[in-house]
Amino acid sequence: MSSLSKTPSFKSLPSPSQSLDNSDGAAERRLREAEDRLREAIEELQRRQRRARGLHPPCEHADESCVANAIGNVCQSFLLSYGVRVGIGILLRAFKLARGQSYSSLLDLKQLVSEKDLIVREEACRIGLLFGGFTGSYHALRCLLRKLRKKESPLNAILAGSVAGLSILALDDSNRRRTLALYLLARLGQCAYNSAKSKNKFHFWGSHWRHGDSLLFALACAQVMYSFVMRPESLPKSYKDFIQKTGPVAAPVYKAVRDNCRGFPVDVASLSAYLSDRKGSNLVKLEQFPSIIPCSVIHPDTNSCLAHNTNAASATFRKTFPLYFSLTFVPFVVLHLQKFMDAPARTCWLALKGAVRSTSFLSAFVGIFQGVICLHRKVASKDHKLVYWVAGGISALSILLEKKARRGELALYVLPRAGDSWWYILVNRHLLPDIKNSEVALFCMCMGGIMYYLEHEPDTMAPFLRGLIRRFLASRISNPAPSSSRTASYTYLQTLDAMNEPKLQESREAEASDSKKYNLESIPGL
Repeated sequence: MSSLSKTPSFKSLPSPSQSLDNSDGAAERRLREAEDRLREAIEELQRRQRRARGLHPPCEHADESCVANAIGNVCQSFLLSYGVRVGIGILLRAFKLARGQSYSSLLDLKQLVSEKDLIVREEACRIGLLFGGFTGSYHALRCLLRKLRKKESPLNAILAGSVAGLSILALDDSNRRRTLALYLLARLGQCAYNSAKSKNKFHFWGSHWRHGDSLLFALACAQVMYSFVMRPESLPKSYKDFIQKTGPVAAPVYKAVRDNCRGFPVDVASLSAYLSDRKGSNLVKLEQFPSIIPCSVIHPDTNSCLAHNTNAASATFRKTFPLYFSLTFVPFVVLHLQKFMDAPARTCWLALKGAVRSTSFLSAFVGIFQGVICLHRKVASKDHKLVYWVAGGISALSILLEKKARRGELALYVLPRAGDSWWYILVNRHLLPDIKNSEVALFCMCMGGIMYYLEHEPDTMAPFLRGLIRRFLASRISNPAPSSSRTASYTYLQTLDAMNEPKLQESREAEASDSKKYNLESIPGL
């Protein structure tokens, strides 16, 4: 029996078909490796020939001049970004008219797109100049650097991206420039970390966590909500106004809470005037130095905290749904017009479903934040400023309602707001120097790094950001016809590219599929 047990089983032996499949796979792999080595040898030969002749690498726009290509890209990117901003404004205006039961006015262009009600012209032009100016100047600088340095290297992309970043001066608001610069800094850090991790050089502890992106979002939201309540001047005005309009608590109440936490006397006169204007509010005895601002002041219209939080969530849904639908629908139509024309009903359905999901997330965020504040008042008799930091972190758990791929994007959207607040607080406390136009320098540096990773390590970038930048930077002539002066080696390279086109198409489709379920578990700091 022992000798029989050592006899190899026939089931463990590979079948003839499996052996044939393995040999075919090995042969195909060797063929691909040979093609890659041949391609590299031909490209190296072309580089040596150009260096011997003193020529610069050829540009991608063989059939038009560098100046014409740059101007064409300026116009294309300007029109795309301008159209997205105007389209969002028109759709939001339509929702506003429909909410007022004025359905007939939707067909009246004077009410729908008049400059009196649709004030987007200046902002849309500035956004168009930002994207168009960056795209055109980047292409022009790349061509210039090829001719001056007579070679194509990563330094070209870094220099061109950094100088083209000066297009951010099209935005006249320094707060918006700083927010955008901090957003790109977070993205650049993500690319650098992913690059180091893929090369087994460095990785953070906990980077494999399934909900690492949610943790980053919670930390950023904790800082943002703390700043909104305790240090509102540290947030951009537009962002602060959005939080104020979305939430159910009035500004005088937040001021009273802020003064109370700092030990300052509460402005009883303004708070009493606010409460007297509220219908159905109960008379509350106010003191200059209360131990805590009660729930009867926070939500004077109702005595039930549960009813208040439920009403806050539902009101947030009604107010923000038009915004989320516009941000979902309009960019897709403008940037992917052909896909929309092929399946308009499906596009509308996907936009509607995504808007409902995102709006539910934001509504739950508001309801949980208010619920934590009310719960604290039920169990404590004294207020503390850290309560609002904790409430912001707990309410961020509503991000679990969003898709996995969206959580990382939202985390990297809120993170610059938190960084902006930290920046302001540190400068205000003289821990950081206040350098004029420092956000412009930071933006230029980040764009240089981003363009390097886009050109040479694109896999380190999030699919959303990579696709967006490539959409604006794509050359208008993607398949230039080879001229008669091209060498035989160039023609052979073109033939290899044509043979590998089906494989490239499959990889693009796989990448697009992965972007839908992409998760950012390797965000820096996790």
